[in-house]
Amino acid sequence: MSILSGKKILLGITAGIAAYKTANLVRLFIKSGAEVQVIMTPASKDFITPLTLSTLSKNPVHSTFYEKEEENELWNNHVDLGLWADYMLIAPATANTLSKMTNGICDNLLIATYLSAKCPVYFAPAMDLDMYKHPSTITSLDKLQSFGNKMIPVTSGELASGLVGEGRLAEPEDIVSFMENDILSSMPLYGKKVLITAGPTYESIDPVRFIGNHSSGKMGFEIAKAAANLGAKVYLVSGPSNEIVNHDSVHRTDIVSAEQMYTACHQYFPEVSIAILTAAVADYRPKNIAAEKIKKKESALDIKLVPTKDILASLGVIKKEQFLVGFALETTNELINALAKLKQKNLDAIVLNSLNDQGAGFSGNTNKVTFIDKEERNTPFEMKSKSDVAIDIMNEILKKIDA
Repeated sequence: MSILSGKKILLGITAGIAAYKTANLVRLFIKSGAEVQVIMTPASKDFITPLTLSTLSKNPVHSTFYEKEEENELWNNHVDLGLWADYMLIAPATANTLSKMTNGICDNLLIATYLSAKCPVYFAPAMDLDMYKHPSTITSLDKLQSFGNKMIPVTSGELASGLVGEGRLAEPEDIVSFMENDILSSMPLYGKKVLITAGPTYESIDPVRFIGNHSSGKMGFEIAKAAANLGAKVYLVSGPSNEIVNHDSVHRTDIVSAEQMYTACHQYFPEVSIAILTAAVADYRPKNIAAEKIKKKESALDIKLVPTKDILASLGVIKKEQFLVGFALETTNELINALAKLKQKNLDAIVLNSLNDQGAGFSGNTNKVTFIDKEERNTPFEMKSKSDVAIDIMNEILKKIDA
């Protein structure tokens, strides 16, 4: 999943031959999971049709302040369009449009929307070599960037005029990549690595049976997504789970047993800034695993169990600058037990939830948690979806690491 997934992108198209590339650009935005609306200058319709762009974007294309062909004319509100967008991109941005943007010459819907936009604005210039090098164009490029707009650099190559040099519109794939990287670089966890564990562990009794628990992994997977959406590179170590993560910044490692999870966590822990251990790791495992399936007998079956390694405590012993967060799922004396775990395992914070709260705990789509820091300050949250709980948890961690 791209960082653009779920974002609203307003694409402005101006009258340059490179406008033909915008069909592929819209397709790439849609493929990344973004919602796209298109504004065209009237002259840009000579280079690519609104029908093509509306089909690809699945939205009507806007060009004028009102639709002249409609019997009941509707006003295309540039303010609403500007406020709708999470990001605005003008591509191709011709010399004419660049000058209008720079000087506020508001003579079409695109410029009116640009002047109303509250979101980050990207622009990708495209024009012939001599136009690109003209002092007036250079002035426009400098001023627009001084306003806070982000320029996607032109490339060099053969131009429509036959000249060879700078002025080509960046390729659609490069435009999308530029925006993704720029957005990521502004995220609070950009450049940081986060370790997250999720799901249960299964401890084998014989080749077909195991000791396990009811954890689905939902909470850990949602936290992984939330951390990735804050710009982090996420190492997700998951026990057996049907949950799916589809995000470019989440790298999943599947394990089965507590021993395998221990090994994976110790592999990643030295390079991460934050570790959040949500997994429901089995506390015990069979001392001996039968080589063949154990046959059912009338008499009782005794299986000797031995403790598994305490992954959270082992990381608490070796942690240096890492911010280490544990989870406590309790049924009695919830707060007392959570505080004891926080101290005993040298954690920076612990997330408490109780199976006594209806709608919390394993398998469901909701959870109710209390975030407790190492000073024993606790922040309780109401029952929420696990995706919202994940955001709350990440926000609390951000407060602590930024303090």
